[in-house]
Amino acid sequence: MDIGPEPLRVFIGWDSREQEAYAVAEHSLRRRASIPLDVRPLRQSDLREAGLYSREADPLAATEFTYTRFLTPLLAGFHGHALFFDCDFLWTGDVAELVALADPDLAVSCVQHDHRPSESTKMDGAIQTRYPRKNWSSLMLFNCAHPSTRRLDAGVVNTETGAFLHRMAWAADEEIGALPAEWNWLEGASERPIDGRPPKAIHFTRGGPWFPQWRHVAFADRWLEELRLVHEKR
Repeated sequence: MDIGPEPLRVFIGWDSREQEAYAVAEHSLRRRASIPLDVRPLRQSDLREAGLYSREADPLAATEFTYTRFLTPLLAGFHGHALFFDCDFLWTGDVAELVALADPDLAVSCVQHDHRPSESTKMDGAIQTRYPRKNWSSLMLFNCAHPSTRRLDAGVVNTETGAFLHRMAWAADEEIGALPAEWNWLEGASERPIDGRPPKAIHFTRGGPWFPQWRHVAFADRWLEELRLVHEKR
């Protein structure tokens, strides 16, 4: 699908504990993109200051963007397409190829994982929760003008349950599109590509090389190389 002349609006989850992860996610995305991008961090403090986010702290929330991600369509003005993804991603593919898969009749598209993690903790000791449609919301390509997506106003995002939001109960099942697994490849859970090529979007969902205990995960060398490029650019 052609998204038109406007840059693709991209919102990346931002967490104060994972600032290097965010830097690598944004850098790797931009470095390989063949289309214009408008990239913004989803900082919870900024959203609170703007009066858009008012949820109380949730002890089960693994990141500062657990719920703020669902403000993406609102922040995009409820028009066009917008992409959200977690900060613990490494992009090796061109996001233009992902956007080309967008279906204008659908509310949202994502990789529809059947993810049942065996670990009880992740990242820096955060609780590893298990629930239906886990990790579907870690990368979402929103059709922001779709009637179901427009339900995600600030009131809904601030008051609805985590289950309602993350299981995408705000859209009918037939309005949720399925993306190929290579666009949200879960390190430690997804199968390695049989052709030996890296997935187009690697998700260090358990924890990545920016945490000492996760320095030897798959594709850590690629992430560290991207971090080196980030530091060179500064």
